[in-house]
Amino acid sequence: MSVRVILADRHPVILQGLHSLLAAEKDFKIVCSCRTALECIEAIRSFRPHIALVDMFLPDATNREILAVANRFRARVIFLAEVAEDCEQILAIARGAYGVLLKDAVPAVLLQSLRQVASGQKLLSSGSDEGFPEKKRSSGRNGSGLMSHLTLREHQIVHFVSEGLSNKAIGRRLKISDGTIKVHLHHIYQKLGTSNRATLVALALSSADGEKPQRRRAIGKV
Repeated sequence: MSVRVILADRHPVILQGLHSLLAAEKDFKIVCSCRTALECIEAIRSFRPHIALVDMFLPDATNREILAVANRFRARVIFLAEVAEDCEQILAIARGAYGVLLKDAVPAVLLQSLRQVASGQKLLSSGSDEGFPEKKRSSGRNGSGLMSHLTLREHQIVHFVSEGLSNKAIGRRLKISDGTIKVHLHHIYQKLGTSNRATLVALALSSADGEKPQRRRAIGKV
């Protein structure tokens, strides 16, 4: 059975890109594309989607109103954000959603995230471990157990991501290409059971208190 998806974004180019990406996958069926929050709400009522992929800043209604209708009709909402720097704000706004994805996420990560949500797993944490897949919870409530599986280079990249640096900026700091940074991030996402920078920042912040001071200094060293 195909996963029914509603797409909602202010930008026609992003809508078209998402539509093209999902239309090429046999396990997804796009039932509606929207430009405003009111259109999104009406689409959720009419089409009863499994997932609504929603721009976080749609006009005409609030995210809380979208979530209220989505919860009523058992639709799983994933918000789309433009930047990761305001991670805490993103997580606060998205509380009650199944996750937050950045609009610059690579297609493979976005598809993996949608399939994860379709299976009933959340992508983000809202101040606890509630948002992480069940199989990861035993690794440590504050995330430090998960972080222990990363290499030193991966710890360095997580550190710079949590400071809000772009892939290009991290690449300049570490003297490697931004393409290599993307590969490292893909491996980090796999190890931590997440799929986006916002969740990665939240997990890094939650584990920071459990790290030894000398470890934190090593992470920041280039």
